[in-house]
Amino acid sequence: MKKIVIAIDGFSSCGKSTLAKQLAKQLNYIFIDSGAMYRAIALFFLRERVNWNHPSEVVQALKNITLNFDYNDAKGTSDLLLNGENVEAEIRNMQISEMVSEVAAIKEVREFAVAQQQQLGEKKGIVMDGRDIGTTVFPHAELKIFVTAHPDVRAERRFKELYEKNKNINIQEVKNNLALRDSIDSNRAISPLRKADDAIELDNSHLTRESQLALVLSWVKERAALA
Repeated sequence: MKKIVIAIDGFSSCGKSTLAKQLAKQLNYIFIDSGAMYRAIALFFLRERVNWNHPSEVVQALKNITLNFDYNDAKGTSDLLLNGENVEAEIRNMQISEMVSEVAAIKEVREFAVAQQQQLGEKKGIVMDGRDIGTTVFPHAELKIFVTAHPDVRAERRFKELYEKNKNINIQEVKNNLALRDSIDSNRAISPLRKADDAIELDNSHLTRESQLALVLSWVKERAALA
């Protein structure tokens, strides 16, 4: 099959990342982990002592950053390379975790990351999930998928995930949080969450992970044949 770009968007707790990673592993595609990209930028800023409160320093620093992903056969996932260096382990430490949100909120950083993602997309053979992948990052992706599920199903999935860490949480809190996140994602001024006109809607309310993967792989084959 010819390699294509797969863009996956959708609401919270619909299993977008799980699906994206499954596809990448099955197809030997690169999974673009946008969170890892922001972490690598934060690591570079830390190493070079960049003051990210000064836009001029940020812009200058970004000129010296190149981000790529390298498929790791042993792990079945993609490792992030910062200027050719595998920093997958270093970007996961607590120091980076504590600073990455602040760095990722910087307008110039976000624009840079999107440009890097689009550059990776030129090589094809990638899959990426998020809120605006099919509408903003890869508007010309060969396959766009918009993942959704019934609110009660999403809340139950999220509740099970959170309950393992916090036994005091209740299902109504989770439902309220998901509703709030949906509203924020769908109504934000920059790149709001919406289904691309040419995206295939995937309601996985009653699908197992295995049946969902099989269905999407059939779509990949169809789109790859047309590429």
